[in-house]
Amino acid sequence: MRKQLFATLATLGMLTAAPFALAAPIEIQVNNTMSEGGSESAAVERFAEYLEEQAPGRFEVRPFLAGSLGGENAILELLNLGQTQLSLTGGNWRQQYAPEYDAISVPFVFTTWDEVDAYMVSPSGQAMIKQAESQGGLKFFGTQHRGPRHMTANKAINSPDDLEGFRLRLPALPVWMEVWKEMGAQVVSVPAPEIYLAMQTGQVDGHENSLSSPYTRRLWEVQDYIIMTSHVQFPWSWVASARWWDGLEAKDQALIEKAVDVARQYGSNRESELDEFYLKALQDEGMTVIRPEVTSFRKAALPAIDRVMAEMADGVREDALGDKNE
Repeated sequence: MRKQLFATLATLGMLTAAPFALAAPIEIQVNNTMSEGGSESAAVERFAEYLEEQAPGRFEVRPFLAGSLGGENAILELLNLGQTQLSLTGGNWRQQYAPEYDAISVPFVFTTWDEVDAYMVSPSGQAMIKQAESQGGLKFFGTQHRGPRHMTANKAINSPDDLEGFRLRLPALPVWMEVWKEMGAQVVSVPAPEIYLAMQTGQVDGHENSLSSPYTRRLWEVQDYIIMTSHVQFPWSWVASARWWDGLEAKDQALIEKAVDVARQYGSNRESELDEFYLKALQDEGMTVIRPEVTSFRKAALPAIDRVMAEMADGVREDALGDKNE
């Protein structure tokens, strides 16, 4: 895990300051909640590599993976206090500091990364970033793509009509539960470690997650179908402590910002490769892939989406959905 990543960085000379004997290296702790081996750690490693390529010995990059310094909320607090430097974080910053702009967390609002990217540069997306930066003491760099969330099921799901009475395991997120209930699903709360058993015993008919979930859990043994709904596009975000960032020289800021851009693209590409691998592996294990007309699901979910967005800031619905009323 972290030992292997540290070994790689040490081999590249990233944990020493030899080339900059007259200047102490700038320490950059990079936090993420995922373990080594995924697109997240690959992006962190590429970030460190790029800095070393451009300025040997100038920076000391220290990865803290698998939440080793704490969960997302704990890291956000450390960033606010200036006690850690950088994080590849999930969606908690949006909910904690700018929930009235967080259309990204609502299922079936965005079903492609182009839609998410467009929202981030819209007035509502920019207001979300500005408010979060101000309230959270953050410097926001940009998003890194994660695998979209899809469904698995023990029967074919081709349209929202097939969800009537379907027992769907969901995380206990009120907005997600409201949207799926609107479409007729019977929402069931099951702890993540018990998902396989719940399917095996018939407690649930299916679940939703990125494709890594059915692959790592061997769900082909208890589920027959993958339904490619792409109903949540939930990005990682690269953020820094504003207290730390504001204390850096402009030339160092420019190098770090470019390194983050390189790492974001690298991580997004790696995630896409992994998603393709998971999908093929699941098909090879006998699961059938269904690619439904996702707009029909959005239409069925729209009453719940509208209720949720009515509680958000003015302009969010327009920036998120535009004229997509069906």
